[in-house]
Amino acid sequence: MSSKNEDTRTRILKAALALLESGTAVRMSDIAKAAGISRQALYLHFPNRADLLIAATRYLDEISDTDAKLAASRSARRGTERLDAYIEAWGNHIPEVYGVARALLAMRDSDAEAATAWTNRMAAMREGCEAAVRMLARDGDLNPRYGEDQATDLLWTLLSVRGWELLRLECGWSQEAYVAEMKAVARAALLPPHGGGH
Repeated sequence: MSSKNEDTRTRILKAALALLESGTAVRMSDIAKAAGISRQALYLHFPNRADLLIAATRYLDEISDTDAKLAASRSARRGTERLDAYIEAWGNHIPEVYGVARALLAMRDSDAEAATAWTNRMAAMREGCEAAVRMLARDGDLNPRYGEDQATDLLWTLLSVRGWELLRLECGWSQEAYVAEMKAVARAALLPPHGGGH
């Protein structure tokens, strides 16, 4: 891909993110206008709106350096370490993506493309939960009350954007308290009741 095409693609993604965060219309024509290109040029880069919204959310991950944030979790040697590191990374990532997440959540019931983009990103987040749970099970540190799928469901739900929104914005928790309590609650739920977790 030429640098000119790359520049245009980046401009499109930035325009889409800005529109999502502003809460205004996010039609292909609006994105094209905000990026300073024609609709035809926009469709050359993204054949449909779902692809564009997914690419925009991935670009947001890229510019917020998600891979670097997840490095400690991915390199963890024990499940408990991975669990804590993943909660820390994801919990502190939510404020950076919240504007876009809020827009997609608001749109998804009446907007199939927004729903597709949201589902795509939440599936990626669930993979992180699943990896932590799998390592806990490998270490013999998973609460026998849960199978791996159930434990992943529980962790995924615990770390939802909606939960963060309620605790941080509605209940007034600090970001530090949110991360600390999510770690504590996840450990209380997912580790064996007596001991476990090295």
